[in-house]
Amino acid sequence: MTDEATARSGEFVQSLERGLAVIRAFDAEHPQLTLSEVARATGLTRAAARRFLLTLVDLGYVRTDGRLFSLRPRILDLGYAYLSSLSLPEVARPHMEALVAQVHESCSVSVLDGDEVVYVARVPTKRIMTVGISVGTRFPAYATSMGRVLLAAQPAGWLDDYLATAQFRPLTRRTVTDPARLRATLTKIASQGYALVDQELEEGLRSLAAPIHGDNGSVVAAVNVSAHASRGSFEMIRKELLPPLLATAKRIEEDLGAGPGR
Repeated sequence: MTDEATARSGEFVQSLERGLAVIRAFDAEHPQLTLSEVARATGLTRAAARRFLLTLVDLGYVRTDGRLFSLRPRILDLGYAYLSSLSLPEVARPHMEALVAQVHESCSVSVLDGDEVVYVARVPTKRIMTVGISVGTRFPAYATSMGRVLLAAQPAGWLDDYLATAQFRPLTRRTVTDPARLRATLTKIASQGYALVDQELEEGLRSLAAPIHGDNGSVVAAVNVSAHASRGSFEMIRKELLPPLLATAKRIEEDLGAGPGR
């Protein structure tokens, strides 16, 4: 429970929290789960998990063959309400496509959600990662270029709490997991206006990200390009990809500022 929810415990609906936990139990590695597996993943009793699952089945969000449960496409409605209200993906996409055509590398836009980045737009060029990326994909912010751009823009108090409480796992042998070193890196990113991550999320992958500012000057999202390390040296990738990336971020910002209600 969040601090705010704790302070307003009389307004906190625990059954809703548990229902959402049941939905989140399903992911790419666990597309089908038994009742016992859902109960174990959520910490619910079998009886409670069964009630939530059957309710979701009745609502059309989950299907079952009597033993295994899995999400149905209707579950996308829950996320689409957010994506459809967000002008950013639609505004950013043509600029992302132009950037991909220019540099021949994949481009993504993400926002920060807690301690993770969530992809809200993506234009691929070729598969350079062993894990698939699509809209809705999440990665730990500390190990990604877009995550670091977004973390670097957070208020000092928020960042202090994050660095003190987040779990920094080594995703590769290069991943920065020391909070003090990560803080220094974020300070540099805030100053220079971009982040370059060298094979910290996945071996062989380098990623360069820039912030996207809203009309009030705050960072609302990040845009990146990802390249295989074989493209060239760390410095060569920065030299080739940074100028067009920064230009793309600026064009997205200009269009966001010119949009309705902005």
